[in-house]
Amino acid sequence: MKHARRRIVTCIALLCMVCVGLTFGASEGKKVKLNGLITGRDGDDFTLKTLKGSTNVVVVLTDDTKVQTPVGLFRHTEQAVTALIPGLKVSVQGTGTETRVVAKTINLTKEDLLLAETIQAGLNPTQQQQATNTSNIADNKENISTNKEEISGNQQQIGANQAAIGANQQDIAANQQEIQATTQRFSELSEYDTKGKAVVYFATGSYAISDSDKAALSVLAASAIGTPGYIIQVKGFADSSGNAAMNQQLSMDRAQAVVAYLLQNCRVPLRHIVAPGAMGIADPAAPNETAEGRADNRRVDVKVLVNKGVAGGM
Repeated sequence: MKHARRRIVTCIALLCMVCVGLTFGASEGKKVKLNGLITGRDGDDFTLKTLKGSTNVVVVLTDDTKVQTPVGLFRHTEQAVTALIPGLKVSVQGTGTETRVVAKTINLTKEDLLLAETIQAGLNPTQQQQATNTSNIADNKENISTNKEEISGNQQQIGANQAAIGANQQDIAANQQEIQATTQRFSELSEYDTKGKAVVYFATGSYAISDSDKAALSVLAASAIGTPGYIIQVKGFADSSGNAAMNQQLSMDRAQAVVAYLLQNCRVPLRHIVAPGAMGIADPAAPNETAEGRADNRRVDVKVLVNKGVAGGM
């Protein structure tokens, strides 16, 4: 009788343990879908601030994580993990909990990626448009003055110019609101400590990496791999020679050449590389008016970055 009772108690205990385990496993592995902004990026994960509730979620990246851009209703174009930069709006699907998700797919749009890259580059298009509008107002005022002095009867043209001024002022006000909204959106981005950097220089019209720069990249990559939570940022640049489209493509080719070397020769995992990529002639390191200055601008800037939150705990 006692043995029978013991068997019953043992079976009940085992059953309870199985139920608890199943419940725990289900809570840890439930399907999750989130929309939000990337506010911090480490090598194997990033922090996502959700659009609903503004909570922070750690999104874990694996070799099976797919990053893609929707094309139409049922097709997608795959993106590199390097596209996951702070400030980017993404949609994440995976499994996990409310605070930690292992990502299966990450969707983003080309428009959101372009905006995040533009902010990363320090080139705010609304500020550029505001400067253009201000210049247009000055031109319109000069036209009004000229019309008054030279053609006293051309009142219609003056009225048209005044209307253009009013329209430009409205555009400036709209741009200022957009600037404020963009600034607020990116004001909470995590900051990073630079743990190492290298500059790779190129010949005119070329994206071939010299042997000396390959050696420098190898040393940089070796030091980075031993750093917890590191990411490598890659930015390609061009000088002012040639047209804008050619310079943009050339700066992209240079950045991709460096990324390919880090992947193939230095064995840096792709998820540890974040690259805004093609910067064109933006942010010149030296004036383009001299041959020496143009040589300095034909470059790729490579930085090893660690989130300050991670660095503080090291």
